[in-house]
Amino acid sequence: MVMNPEEGYHPAERVRAFERAAELLTAPSALMHLTIDEARVVVGYMTPQFIPNTTTFIREGDAADDGFMALLLEGEVVVETVTVSRTEPLTIGVLAPGSLVGEVGLVDREPRSASCTTSADSLFAILTRHALECLINDQPRIGSKLLLAISARLAERLRDNARKLRLYAKLAKAMQLEIDNLLVPRN
Repeated sequence: MVMNPEEGYHPAERVRAFERAAELLTAPSALMHLTIDEARVVVGYMTPQFIPNTTTFIREGDAADDGFMALLLEGEVVVETVTVSRTEPLTIGVLAPGSLVGEVGLVDREPRSASCTTSADSLFAILTRHALECLINDQPRIGSKLLLAISARLAERLRDNARKLRLYAKLAKAMQLEIDNLLVPRN
């Protein structure tokens, strides 16, 4: 649910938002490994977007092919999922400025894997799949560098999830051993 990106933006605010986006893209925590000049090129393909507090702008399971990635410039986003065993959302993360949101949806056409809701008025820089394709055509070196950085971020998350799964498997095994010990009759 991306709103009208031009709504309420004066040229000076737009420039400030773009410069903030470029700074965040070059931050070590962004994993972008872009120079400030490269980041400014990428930001030139992005659109500023204000999203009010409590707005769910990505919905888990949404199959609409509206591939976009959002760089959080100001505000906060809660990432939630409804797992098989739950009916209420489970918070899996709270994102601060500098965080990327929806990068998986930028590169694939699968349903969204989590819901994202603003928990404060938030400002984003949006990169659509179409804009990414234009960037790759116009600036192939910078576009490929951006895609490699996004891939590195996704790989990091995949490795983190694999570590969590190993931990959960160990916990499940330990719990099963405890249950088995409780069920064994004592003499």
